[in-house]
Amino acid sequence: MAAKKLGDILSKELVEEVKKWGCMKQTGVSLRHMVNFGCTSSPRNLLVSAQFLHKELRIRIARRVIELENLPYGLSSKPAVLKVRDWYLDSFRDLRSYPEIKDKNDELEFTQMVKMIKVRHNNVVPVMALGIQQLKKDRPKFDYEDLSEIHQFLDRFYMSRIGIRMLIGQHVALHDPNPLPNCVGYIHTKMSPLEVARIASEDARGICLREYGSAPDVNIYGDPDFTFPYVPTHLHMMVFELVKNSVRAVQERFMDSDKVAPPIRIIVADGLEDVTIKVSDEGGGIPRSGLPKIFTYLYSTARNPLDEHFTTTDAATASTMAGYGYGIPISRLYARYFGGDLQIISMEGYGTDAYLHLSRLGDSQEPLT
Repeated sequence: MAAKKLGDILSKELVEEVKKWGCMKQTGVSLRHMVNFGCTSSPRNLLVSAQFLHKELRIRIARRVIELENLPYGLSSKPAVLKVRDWYLDSFRDLRSYPEIKDKNDELEFTQMVKMIKVRHNNVVPVMALGIQQLKKDRPKFDYEDLSEIHQFLDRFYMSRIGIRMLIGQHVALHDPNPLPNCVGYIHTKMSPLEVARIASEDARGICLREYGSAPDVNIYGDPDFTFPYVPTHLHMMVFELVKNSVRAVQERFMDSDKVAPPIRIIVADGLEDVTIKVSDEGGGIPRSGLPKIFTYLYSTARNPLDEHFTTTDAATASTMAGYGYGIPISRLYARYFGGDLQIISMEGYGTDAYLHLSRLGDSQEPLT
Protein backbone atom coordinates (compact mmCIF):
# COMPACT_ATOMS: atom_id res chain seq x y z
CA MET A 1 0.00 0.00 0.00
CA ALA A 2 1.39 3.39 -0.94
CA ALA A 3 2.29 5.65 1.96
CA LYS A 4 -0.18 8.46 2.42
CA LYS A 5 1.05 12.03 2.28
CA LEU A 6 0.18 14.40 5.10
CA GLY A 7 -2.55 16.08 3.08
CA ASP A 8 -4.35 12.74 2.63
CA ILE A 9 -4.57 11.89 6.31
CA LEU A 10 -4.75 15.22 8.11
CA SER A 11 -7.11 18.12 8.12
CA LYS A 12 -6.18 20.89 5.70
CA GLU A 13 -6.01 23.21 8.69
CA LEU A 14 -3.31 21.14 10.44
CA VAL A 15 -1.25 20.83 7.25
CA GLU A 16 -1.38 24.62 6.87
CA GLU A 17 -0.37 25.06 10.52
CA VAL A 18 2.66 22.78 10.07
CA LYS A 19 3.70 24.77 6.98
CA LYS A 20 3.18 28.10 8.74
CA TRP A 21 5.24 27.17 11.81
CA GLY A 22 7.88 25.42 9.72
CA CYS A 23 8.63 28.71 7.93
CA MET A 24 9.26 30.67 11.15
CA LYS A 25 12.73 31.55 12.34
CA GLN A 26 14.27 29.35 15.04
CA THR A 27 15.95 30.96 18.05
CA GLY A 28 19.29 29.48 19.09
CA VAL A 29 20.58 29.58 22.65
CA SER A 30 24.10 29.15 24.01
CA LEU A 31 25.38 27.12 26.95
CA ARG A 32 26.34 30.33 28.75
CA HIS A 33 22.83 31.73 28.28
CA MET A 34 21.30 28.53 29.68
CA VAL A 35 23.54 28.73 32.75
CA ASN A 36 22.87 32.43 33.37
CA PHE A 37 19.14 32.03 32.87
CA GLY A 38 18.86 28.86 34.95
CA CYS A 39 20.92 30.07 37.92
CA THR A 40 17.73 31.54 39.36
CA SER A 41 14.98 29.05 38.64
CA SER A 42 12.30 31.35 40.04
CA PRO A 43 8.64 30.77 39.12
CA ARG A 44 8.94 33.84 36.87
CA ASN A 45 11.94 32.37 35.00
CA LEU A 46 10.25 28.99 34.64
CA LEU A 47 7.20 30.73 33.19
CA VAL A 48 9.36 32.61 30.66
CA SER A 49 11.16 29.35 29.79
CA ALA A 50 7.85 27.51 29.23
CA GLN A 51 6.48 30.32 27.05
CA PHE A 52 9.67 30.25 24.97
CA LEU A 53 9.46 26.46 24.58
CA HIS A 54 5.76 26.57 23.69
CA LYS A 55 6.61 28.58 20.59
CA GLU A 56 10.13 27.37 19.80
CA LEU A 57 9.34 23.64 19.91
CA ARG A 58 6.45 24.10 17.48
CA ILE A 59 8.81 25.77 15.00
CA ARG A 60 11.54 23.15 15.33
CA ILE A 61 9.18 20.16 15.22
CA ALA A 62 7.19 21.54 12.25
CA ARG A 63 10.42 21.92 10.27
CA ARG A 64 11.26 18.27 10.86
CA VAL A 65 7.77 17.10 9.86
CA ILE A 66 8.09 18.96 6.54
CA GLU A 67 11.54 17.51 5.95
CA LEU A 68 10.47 13.95 6.84
CA GLU A 69 7.75 14.31 4.19
CA ASN A 70 10.14 15.28 1.40
CA LEU A 71 13.10 12.91 1.55
CA PRO A 72 14.78 11.60 -1.59
CA TYR A 73 14.83 8.02 -2.95
CA GLY A 74 11.44 7.18 -1.46
CA LEU A 75 12.82 7.26 2.09
CA SER A 76 9.76 9.20 3.30
CA SER A 77 7.51 6.21 2.54
CA LYS A 78 9.52 3.62 4.52
CA PRO A 79 7.45 2.28 7.46
CA ALA A 80 10.03 3.23 10.10
CA VAL A 81 10.33 6.80 8.74
CA LEU A 82 6.53 7.14 8.70
CA LYS A 83 6.52 6.09 12.35
CA VAL A 84 9.05 8.81 13.21
CA ARG A 85 7.05 11.37 11.22
CA ASP A 86 3.92 10.44 13.16
CA TRP A 87 5.73 10.93 16.49
CA TYR A 88 6.74 14.43 15.38
CA LEU A 89 3.21 15.15 14.18
CA ASP A 90 1.71 13.99 17.49
CA SER A 91 4.10 16.29 19.34
CA PHE A 92 3.24 19.22 17.07
CA ARG A 93 -0.46 18.57 17.71
CA ASP A 94 0.10 18.47 21.48
CA LEU A 95 1.97 21.79 21.43
CA ARG A 96 -0.48 23.41 19.02
CA SER A 97 -3.51 22.51 21.10
CA TYR A 98 -1.92 23.60 24.38
CA PRO A 99 -3.38 26.97 25.48
CA GLU A 100 -1.34 30.05 26.30
CA ILE A 101 0.80 29.63 29.43
CA LYS A 102 -0.21 32.35 31.88
CA ASP A 103 0.59 31.21 35.41
CA LYS A 104 2.44 28.67 37.54
CA ASN A 105 -0.23 25.97 37.16
CA ASP A 106 -0.22 26.29 33.38
CA GLU A 107 3.56 26.07 33.45
CA LEU A 108 3.61 22.90 35.60
CA GLU A 109 1.06 21.18 33.35
CA PHE A 110 3.02 22.23 30.26
CA THR A 111 6.20 20.81 31.79
CA GLN A 112 4.50 17.42 32.25
CA MET A 113 3.42 17.52 28.61
CA VAL A 114 6.91 18.27 27.23
CA LYS A 115 8.29 15.49 29.44
CA MET A 116 5.92 13.13 27.62
CA ILE A 117 7.05 14.51 24.26
CA LYS A 118 10.68 13.79 25.17
CA VAL A 119 9.78 10.20 26.11
CA ARG A 120 7.79 9.76 22.88
CA HIS A 121 10.94 10.60 20.90
CA ASN A 122 13.33 8.39 22.89
CA ASN A 123 13.72 5.84 20.10
CA VAL A 124 13.96 8.15 17.10
CA VAL A 125 17.63 7.33 16.34
CA PRO A 126 17.35 3.51 16.12
CA VAL A 127 13.99 3.68 14.34
CA MET A 128 15.39 6.13 11.74
CA ALA A 129 18.35 3.74 11.40
CA LEU A 130 15.87 0.99 10.63
CA GLY A 131 14.30 3.24 7.96
CA ILE A 132 17.73 3.65 6.34
CA GLN A 133 18.18 -0.14 6.48
CA GLN A 134 14.80 -0.57 4.77
CA LEU A 135 15.99 1.80 2.02
CA LYS A 136 19.32 -0.04 1.62
CA LYS A 137 17.51 -3.36 1.37
CA ASP A 138 15.35 -2.02 -1.49
CA ARG A 139 18.32 -0.39 -3.21
CA PRO A 140 21.35 -2.60 -2.53
CA LYS A 141 23.43 -0.86 -5.21
CA PHE A 142 23.54 2.39 -3.26
CA ASP A 143 27.04 3.58 -2.52
CA TYR A 144 27.55 5.84 0.48
CA GLU A 145 28.74 8.62 -1.86
CA ASP A 146 25.39 8.55 -3.66
CA LEU A 147 23.64 9.28 -0.43
CA SER A 148 25.12 12.66 0.44
CA GLU A 149 21.63 14.19 0.39
CA ILE A 150 20.43 11.66 2.97
CA HIS A 151 23.54 12.19 5.10
CA GLN A 152 22.99 15.95 5.08
CA PHE A 153 19.36 15.43 6.06
CA LEU A 154 20.34 13.09 8.91
CA ASP A 155 22.95 15.57 10.18
CA ARG A 156 20.29 18.31 10.27
CA PHE A 157 17.67 15.98 11.69
CA TYR A 158 19.81 14.59 14.52
CA MET A 159 21.30 17.99 15.34
CA SER A 160 17.78 19.36 15.65
CA ARG A 161 16.86 16.40 17.87
CA ILE A 162 19.83 17.13 20.16
CA GLY A 163 18.63 20.74 20.48
CA ILE A 164 15.00 19.83 21.14
CA ARG A 165 15.99 17.31 23.82
CA MET A 166 18.44 19.73 25.39
CA LEU A 167 15.81 22.50 25.63
CA ILE A 168 13.15 20.19 27.07
CA GLY A 169 15.60 18.43 29.40
CA GLN A 170 17.01 21.72 30.66
CA HIS A 171 13.55 23.15 31.35
CA VAL A 172 12.38 20.00 33.15
CA ALA A 173 15.61 19.73 35.19
CA LEU A 174 15.24 23.31 36.44
CA HIS A 175 12.22 22.07 38.43
CA ASP A 176 14.40 19.76 40.53
CA PRO A 177 13.92 20.92 44.15
CA ASN A 178 17.29 19.41 45.19
CA PRO A 179 19.76 19.94 42.33
CA LEU A 180 23.25 18.50 42.68
CA PRO A 181 25.92 21.02 43.74
CA ASN A 182 27.11 23.22 40.84
CA CYS A 183 24.39 21.90 38.53
CA VAL A 184 22.08 24.19 36.58
CA GLY A 185 19.60 21.86 34.96
CA TYR A 186 21.55 19.54 32.64
CA ILE A 187 24.68 21.69 32.87
CA HIS A 188 27.42 21.11 35.46
CA THR A 189 29.21 24.41 36.00
CA LYS A 190 32.29 22.64 37.44
CA MET A 191 32.41 19.44 35.42
CA SER A 192 35.62 17.41 35.60
CA PRO A 193 36.31 16.04 32.10
CA LEU A 194 38.74 13.50 33.63
CA GLU A 195 36.05 12.11 35.90
CA VAL A 196 33.47 11.88 33.10
CA ALA A 197 36.08 10.23 30.84
CA ARG A 198 36.89 7.71 33.58
CA ILE A 199 33.26 6.69 34.05
CA ALA A 200 32.60 6.54 30.28
CA SER A 201 35.74 4.42 29.77
CA GLU A 202 34.68 1.95 32.46
CA ASP A 203 31.25 1.68 30.84
CA ALA A 204 32.84 0.99 27.43
CA ARG A 205 35.23 -1.58 28.92
CA GLY A 206 32.27 -3.25 30.65
CA ILE A 207 30.58 -3.83 27.29
CA CYS A 208 33.84 -5.17 25.82
CA LEU A 209 34.27 -7.53 28.79
CA ARG A 210 30.75 -8.88 28.30
CA GLU A 211 31.26 -9.35 24.58
CA TYR A 212 34.82 -10.69 24.45
CA GLY A 213 35.62 -11.84 27.99
CA SER A 214 38.45 -9.32 28.39
CA ALA A 215 39.16 -5.67 27.62
CA PRO A 216 42.25 -3.48 27.19
CA ASP A 217 43.12 -1.02 29.95
CA VAL A 218 42.37 2.67 29.58
CA ASN A 219 44.90 5.18 30.97
CA ILE A 220 43.78 8.79 31.49
CA TYR A 221 46.14 11.78 31.71
CA GLY A 222 45.39 15.39 32.64
CA ASP A 223 44.78 17.72 35.58
CA PRO A 224 42.31 16.01 37.95
CA ASP A 225 41.36 19.39 39.47
CA PHE A 226 40.46 21.00 36.15
CA THR A 227 36.74 21.78 35.64
CA PHE A 228 34.63 23.76 33.17
CA PRO A 229 30.89 24.22 32.44
CA TYR A 230 29.46 21.52 30.18
CA VAL A 231 26.74 18.88 29.92
CA PRO A 232 28.14 15.69 31.52
CA THR A 233 25.66 13.38 29.73
CA HIS A 234 26.80 14.74 26.34
CA LEU A 235 30.49 14.29 27.17
CA HIS A 236 29.88 10.81 28.58
CA MET A 237 28.15 9.75 25.38
CA MET A 238 30.96 11.06 23.14
CA VAL A 239 33.84 9.58 25.15
CA PHE A 240 31.94 6.31 25.58
CA GLU A 241 31.53 5.98 21.79
CA LEU A 242 35.20 6.76 21.09
CA VAL A 243 36.54 4.42 23.77
CA LYS A 244 34.08 1.69 22.77
CA ASN A 245 35.47 1.81 19.21
CA SER A 246 39.04 1.80 20.48
CA VAL A 247 38.68 -1.11 22.91
CA ARG A 248 36.92 -3.14 20.22
CA ALA A 249 39.67 -2.45 17.66
CA VAL A 250 42.46 -3.29 20.12
CA GLN A 251 40.66 -6.35 21.50
CA GLU A 252 40.07 -7.78 18.03
CA ARG A 253 43.62 -7.05 16.89
CA PHE A 254 45.29 -8.67 19.91
CA MET A 255 42.73 -11.37 20.72
CA ASP A 256 44.75 -14.21 19.20
CA SER A 257 48.16 -12.69 19.87
CA ASP A 258 50.74 -13.61 22.53
CA LYS A 259 51.35 -9.89 23.08
CA VAL A 260 49.60 -7.99 25.85
CA ALA A 261 46.96 -5.66 24.38
CA PRO A 262 48.30 -2.08 24.63
CA PRO A 263 46.18 0.33 26.68
CA ILE A 264 43.99 3.05 25.22
CA ARG A 265 45.34 6.48 26.21
CA ILE A 266 43.07 9.44 26.96
CA ILE A 267 44.68 12.87 27.29
CA VAL A 268 42.69 15.88 28.52
CA ALA A 269 44.20 19.28 27.61
CA ASP A 270 42.72 22.52 28.94
CA GLY A 271 43.37 25.37 26.52
CA LEU A 272 42.12 28.93 26.80
CA GLU A 273 39.42 28.46 24.15
CA ASP A 274 39.02 24.70 23.86
CA VAL A 275 39.17 21.66 26.07
CA THR A 276 40.58 18.87 23.90
CA ILE A 277 40.26 15.19 24.72
CA LYS A 278 42.42 12.82 22.69
CA VAL A 279 41.58 9.11 22.59
CA SER A 280 44.49 7.06 21.16
CA ASP A 281 44.59 3.37 20.41
CA GLU A 282 46.85 0.83 18.72
CA GLY A 283 43.99 -1.07 17.16
CA GLY A 284 45.41 -1.15 13.64
CA GLY A 285 43.82 2.05 12.34
CA ILE A 286 41.42 2.64 9.48
CA PRO A 287 42.42 2.61 5.78
CA ARG A 288 42.56 6.15 4.38
CA SER A 289 39.83 5.24 1.89
CA GLY A 290 37.56 4.35 4.82
CA LEU A 291 38.06 7.56 6.82
CA PRO A 292 35.37 9.68 5.08
CA LYS A 293 32.88 6.85 5.66
CA ILE A 294 33.16 6.84 9.43
CA PHE A 295 31.19 10.09 9.61
CA THR A 296 28.37 8.73 7.48
CA TYR A 297 25.25 6.97 8.76
CA LEU A 298 25.58 3.91 6.57
CA TYR A 299 28.96 2.58 7.56
CA SER A 300 30.13 0.29 10.29
CA THR A 301 32.91 -2.28 10.28
CA ALA A 302 30.79 -4.43 12.57
CA ARG A 303 27.83 -6.57 11.59
CA ASN A 304 24.70 -4.46 11.57
CA PRO A 305 22.36 -5.37 14.45
CA LEU A 306 19.35 -4.00 12.55
CA ASP A 307 19.04 -6.71 9.94
CA GLU A 308 15.94 -7.44 7.94
CA HIS A 309 14.10 -9.41 10.60
CA PHE A 310 14.34 -6.58 13.12
CA THR A 311 11.08 -4.85 13.96
CA THR A 312 10.65 -1.23 14.98
CA THR A 313 10.38 -2.42 18.58
CA ASP A 314 13.66 -4.35 18.32
CA ALA A 315 15.33 -1.28 16.86
CA ALA A 316 14.15 0.75 19.81
CA THR A 317 15.81 -1.58 22.31
CA ALA A 318 18.98 -2.47 20.37
CA SER A 319 22.11 -1.99 22.45
CA THR A 320 25.23 -3.77 21.30
CA MET A 321 28.97 -3.37 21.37
CA ALA A 322 29.14 -2.23 17.76
CA GLY A 323 26.12 -0.61 16.30
CA TYR A 324 24.55 0.55 13.12
CA GLY A 325 27.38 3.00 12.44
CA TYR A 326 25.83 6.00 14.19
CA GLY A 327 28.08 6.50 17.21
CA ILE A 328 30.79 8.55 15.51
CA PRO A 329 28.64 10.87 13.34
CA ILE A 330 26.26 11.55 16.23
CA SER A 331 29.17 12.17 18.61
CA ARG A 332 30.44 14.81 16.18
CA LEU A 333 27.01 16.47 16.21
CA TYR A 334 27.02 16.54 20.03
CA ALA A 335 30.48 18.15 19.95
CA ARG A 336 29.36 20.72 17.37
CA TYR A 337 26.13 21.51 19.20
CA PHE A 338 28.00 23.71 21.70
CA GLY A 339 30.68 24.93 19.28
CA GLY A 340 33.16 22.03 19.41
CA ASP A 341 34.15 19.37 16.89
CA LEU A 342 35.42 15.81 16.48
CA GLN A 343 38.33 14.81 14.26
CA ILE A 344 39.70 11.35 13.61
CA ILE A 345 43.22 10.70 12.36
CA SER A 346 44.30 7.20 11.48
CA MET A 347 47.63 5.45 10.92
CA GLU A 348 46.71 2.31 9.04
CA GLY A 349 48.67 -0.60 10.45
CA TYR A 350 49.09 1.11 13.83
CA GLY A 351 46.09 2.84 15.36
CA THR A 352 43.71 5.76 15.54
CA ASP A 353 43.68 9.12 17.33
CA ALA A 354 40.35 10.84 17.95
CA TYR A 355 40.42 14.53 18.93
CA LEU A 356 37.32 15.78 20.70
CA HIS A 357 37.31 19.60 20.85
CA LEU A 358 34.89 21.25 23.29
CA SER A 359 34.40 25.01 23.48
CA ARG A 360 35.45 26.26 26.89
CA LEU A 361 33.83 29.67 26.40
CA GLY A 362 30.21 28.45 26.23
CA ASP A 363 29.16 31.37 24.03
CA SER A 364 28.50 29.45 20.81
CA GLN A 365 24.89 29.54 19.57
CA GLU A 366 23.16 26.28 18.67
CA PRO A 367 23.77 25.46 14.97
CA LEU A 368 20.20 25.58 13.66
CA THR A 369 19.06 24.55 10.18
